[in-house]
Amino acid sequence: MSFANKDIKQLREKMGAGIMDCKEALKQSNGDMEKAVLFLRKKGMELKAKKSTRIVREGAIESYVHLNGKIGVLIEINCETDFVARTDDFKELTKNLAMQIAASAPLYIDKSQVPQDVVEKEKDLYESQVKNKPEKIKEKIVEGKLEKFFQEVCLLVQPFIRDTSITVDDYLTSKIAKMGENVAIRRFVRYQLGEEL
Repeated sequence: MSFANKDIKQLREKMGAGIMDCKEALKQSNGDMEKAVLFLRKKGMELKAKKSTRIVREGAIESYVHLNGKIGVLIEINCETDFVARTDDFKELTKNLAMQIAASAPLYIDKSQVPQDVVEKEKDLYESQVKNKPEKIKEKIVEGKLEKFFQEVCLLVQPFIRDTSITVDDYLTSKIAKMGENVAIRRFVRYQLGEEL
């Protein structure tokens, strides 16, 4: 199956990948857009894994204020070089992640940061909710509820607000593939007016 320049453009807009990568993805998938997207995501994950050991000391702190000053976010995102930190792609990444945090209020960056006692409390709660269910489905229900909990409180596993078909981690992976160097979310804080009163 052949593909046209409009297919390359559409894939670039969706994935943020380079022209040659999009051509290769469409070639490998015989012009099938869904398979091309999967090809690019897999390639991005491989690149992310390869670059994940690199030291990230540069980057930026982004601020975002929403709802007439009712919600504010500060996020530190690191990369390998100050050159990349000054690119439009990096600035777009930091802004989008700050907006994600403002909109979805995560508490942690990823699952590894959730304290074990919090996970155990959630698990106990879910187990008490399914105590009257048949034994063979209890565990699956509890696992499903626990995954839903992680999606609510962990930034990287949340659906990305600008494209809910992917997670924030998928979005970050695509940006790492495009920028060509390791990028890490170091920390963030979200303020909401009157939230602790």
